[in-house]
Amino acid sequence: MDVQRLFSLDGRVALVTGGSRGIGKMIAEGYIKSGAKVYITARKADVCDATAEELGENCVSIPGDISSIEGCEMLAAELAKREDKLDILLNNAGAAWGAEFSDFPEIGWDKVMDLNVKSPFFLTQKLHSLLKNAASGERPAKVINVASIDGMKINPWETYSYQASKAALIHLTRRMAVRLLQDNIIVSGIAPGAFQSEMNKAARDYADVVAKAIPAKRIGTPEDMAAVGIYLASRAGDYVVGTTIPVDGGVVNAFAPMGGTDAEGH
Repeated sequence: MDVQRLFSLDGRVALVTGGSRGIGKMIAEGYIKSGAKVYITARKADVCDATAEELGENCVSIPGDISSIEGCEMLAAELAKREDKLDILLNNAGAAWGAEFSDFPEIGWDKVMDLNVKSPFFLTQKLHSLLKNAASGERPAKVINVASIDGMKINPWETYSYQASKAALIHLTRRMAVRLLQDNIIVSGIAPGAFQSEMNKAARDYADVVAKAIPAKRIGTPEDMAAVGIYLASRAGDYVVGTTIPVDGGVVNAFAPMGGTDAEGH
């Protein structure tokens, strides 16, 4: 067994949406260090370009707004000018919106649902041909959807559309996996917990406080996130189909509230 080959991405081409910062950047850097050529996209061109320059010659910036189908089509067309195949698509771009129930606005619903649910579906659809060009039974192509543990459990904040969108993406990942497996394209997902990012300002600004509520007693590191991204994208993850993996230090599956009684009255 060649363990190094299991996790190698040598010769593979990846596209990471929302790749200019946060979780997208963490995974993009991991892909590059594992041997892949990585295209990153983000709405802010200057930030996207700066990140690509920072990550080196195997990182290419294609700025764009994929919150609409037209934006997805433009990105897919631009990538097709540069590559004839796509081995890995990481659907990571996302948005959040918080407001009290009585005041939650329609724009806060539509913006979040469009970017977090509609865009991963339609971008994958527009890139379907490039993914099929890369895919074979021996080396399938990969689509990895970045959801959130907020799609698996309730958080205390009034982020209604965000939590609904991430739950929807987790189920959409399962349904896409059924169809795309026919084309040797494996769909899976990642559900991050507390990692420092613009999306998670609490983890970014109050890491020590947030860590106290995590069973592992720390927030996630870039290495934690890169590791699961590499695992799913590489040969190591070829048999993980339709599953969304929580990467959260045990918040979803290893948290036992103190006090109260269990089903047997203990």
